[in-house]
Amino acid sequence: MSEHTITVAGVAVDTRHWIGGERVASAQTFPDVSPIDGSTIGGISRGTAMEAAAAVAAAKAAFPAWAATSRAERARILHAIADGVEKRIEELAIVETTDNGALLRSHRRGVMPRVAHNFRFFADWLLKLEHEDFETRGHTNHVSWDPAGPSVLITPWNAPLMLATWKVAPALAAGNTVILKPAEWTPLTASLLADIATEAGLPAGVLNVVQGYGSEIGDALTSHPDVRRISFTGSVPTAKRIAESAAANLTPLSLELGGKSPLLVFADADLDLAVDLAVEQYDNAGQVCLAATRFLVEESVAEEFTRRFVEKAGQLTQGDPRGEATDIGPNIHPLQLEKIDGFVQRAVAAGARAVIGGHRKDGQYYAPTLLTAVAQDSEIVQEEVFGPVLTLQTFATEDEAVRLANDTRFGLAATLATGDPERAERVTAQLVAGTVWTNCFFVRDLQAPFGGSRHSGVGREGGTWSFDFYCDLKNTVTSPNGWNNHG
Repeated sequence: MSEHTITVAGVAVDTRHWIGGERVASAQTFPDVSPIDGSTIGGISRGTAMEAAAAVAAAKAAFPAWAATSRAERARILHAIADGVEKRIEELAIVETTDNGALLRSHRRGVMPRVAHNFRFFADWLLKLEHEDFETRGHTNHVSWDPAGPSVLITPWNAPLMLATWKVAPALAAGNTVILKPAEWTPLTASLLADIATEAGLPAGVLNVVQGYGSEIGDALTSHPDVRRISFTGSVPTAKRIAESAAANLTPLSLELGGKSPLLVFADADLDLAVDLAVEQYDNAGQVCLAATRFLVEESVAEEFTRRFVEKAGQLTQGDPRGEATDIGPNIHPLQLEKIDGFVQRAVAAGARAVIGGHRKDGQYYAPTLLTAVAQDSEIVQEEVFGPVLTLQTFATEDEAVRLANDTRFGLAATLATGDPERAERVTAQLVAGTVWTNCFFVRDLQAPFGGSRHSGVGREGGTWSFDFYCDLKNTVTSPNGWNNHG
């Protein structure tokens, strides 16, 4: 076993970068720490501008051949990658749980199968991607999707491999080459993905994985003149820096950013369903960008809703995410835990009441929290916490509910519970959000557009929208005249 290989729950993981089909070590490393118990998993190669340049050069060199590869062959390789993921679901699940603290049972049953599905979906979508030709004054218009070039994909720590492959799969399907930069808090499964892709026959340089801190390697990637696409999921401040970095080269961006999504509960809703939806917002210890963290409940049912919510939330089990019965695991990092607690303590000092929770627990665990008596313009209502912290406000009218729901700088998602289909239609038409769920939550289909409004993002991905982003769309107009007569 190499000195650069660590063993995570019996799984060997290479800690070096993957550049141009080879493992590349950096002069320095950074520690990867498990949120489960705070233990150091290992030292990860710490990339710099030098590794960034090497990865972009490898992607640029590999691009012409990969772009010229037939759709059928690209799709075949993506399906082979999916096969490799499915063979290693158990290994990927335990490594990712160790690295980011999310539930092992969720990784086994949902997240890692979804990783494989990401590759299969975009492989299949590629094969049916087309636009019907159309006529203009006797001329034929033909729309095509041309590969754009090397693509930098910067991914978050809350669902590392699933969200990475949500970008990697369509970028590769489109014929682009990729430089994947995983979050420094959760780099391990990206390294395993490089192994799986290579075993599946992906040519050298088509997928590159570089690790490190944003300030040391991320900036060098996003400002590189040979990069033709940048896709980022993360915070608004980081997105602004990336946009500034990309501006000099006019590099197209896709940004999926934060959220402060509402859950609107009307008096005519199935209250048990509404409570189930509300408690679901503690999923992944509240570290979900789409989470409906602001409960907006009609006054006449607010007391009963709160009572039932407190009762159901009290049944959740918080602890080691490797346990089958665990519902809520740890938060990702001491810095994130400090941020979460700071939000809560400032809110309480300003007059908020913690109906449940409101405090840290041992290690990197934060008690599931519900705050009431919060003002609409308060920090806790307006800013993303990204932890198991929810707020509850009441409304008297439908118009007030919509006003409160839309009164933040975000617009990623919204959820509403109502028994009236006409009300649902009226309200959803007025909500500012990229995704709206009615009487459900987190139902996602890859053929649907995904993204946010306002400060929640720029652009949409999913289905054809992903290919629209990762490709240069071309319209070829052909005259019926001028052809040589070849008999």
